[in-house]
Amino acid sequence: MIVKRLWVIFMARNREYFRDRAAFGWNFLFPFLIIAGFGLIFGGKEISEYKVGVFPLTQVSPAAENMRVAAAFRETRYLQFVPIGSLEEGLAKLNRHKIDFLVKNDAASREYWVNDTSPKGYILERVFNDSLRTSSGLPAAGRKNAIQGVRIRYIDWLFPGILGMNMMFSALWGVGYVVVRYRKNGVLRRLKATPLTALEYLGAQLLSRVFLLMFSLVIVWVGCDLIFHFQVAGRYIDLLATFLVGGLSLTAVGVLMASRGVSEEFTSGVLNFITWPMMFLSEVWFSLEGAPRWVQGLAQFFPLTHLISAVRKIMNDGASLMAVRLELAVMLAITAVCLVLGARLFSWNR
Repeated sequence: MIVKRLWVIFMARNREYFRDRAAFGWNFLFPFLIIAGFGLIFGGKEISEYKVGVFPLTQVSPAAENMRVAAAFRETRYLQFVPIGSLEEGLAKLNRHKIDFLVKNDAASREYWVNDTSPKGYILERVFNDSLRTSSGLPAAGRKNAIQGVRIRYIDWLFPGILGMNMMFSALWGVGYVVVRYRKNGVLRRLKATPLTALEYLGAQLLSRVFLLMFSLVIVWVGCDLIFHFQVAGRYIDLLATFLVGGLSLTAVGVLMASRGVSEEFTSGVLNFITWPMMFLSEVWFSLEGAPRWVQGLAQFFPLTHLISAVRKIMNDGASLMAVRLELAVMLAITAVCLVLGARLFSWNR
């Protein structure tokens, strides 16, 4: 009897899954879309883990044909050489971890710059000096130059990305997935009988999620700051306002995703399809410096890109809200568009 009951439930769940054509098809389509997307973005080439800035080189000049650095270093695999116009531009990008290493386009000078707080910079410094030893006619070590101004620690650059990524997952899944579950369970059908409108319901969901996002943000920030002692060049009130606007935009995307659908499996696939590209292309873990222009342009459609960019400007560079007004305006526009579209497309029962 136990085996029979197990078999009945086993078959019932399988039939439910295969009859849900949207979820069934998406489970096969999603991996192909992710692989095809990243294959298109990276062009099927080897992923370059280390970004080396070379100056002076113009953006229009082919770096490989104009670089005059040690041959052994230039031929090292997994290095991406980024043309830099001037030393000042290179130092600014190096200090903000947009590049990992900076060298002068002159093999005889052996000059290089590195941010001592960057793990990748430490590795590249060792590789660069080792390449000089294997290149004929060059001394055994390069000439290291100090970075001008206050160096930005890698943890201070990374932390805004981690916070933004955590907000993204909480906003999208906390609204998009939950509302679909309410629709599937019939909760929304009962709410339809009340005077509550779709815009009011979605607005309440948005405000509730943003409140929870900001509450958890403060707790995480205070706890991590006690351990790592983050360096904040700007004002905390500006950071809070920026995170608030970012939370609104991310939650509004979740509201739009929750406007239709009763399948939790399908909704889960759609949310994964949105969060993965956003996480990789919004400079959470690494800079898009040197990436194709169209990839950098695609990243501008993601609210997470503008949130992380604005927070880093305030936290690392001491920028004011006026200095990040463009990022704030884009996030507010995304909030308005997604909320209006979500209310228009919203269904209480399907």
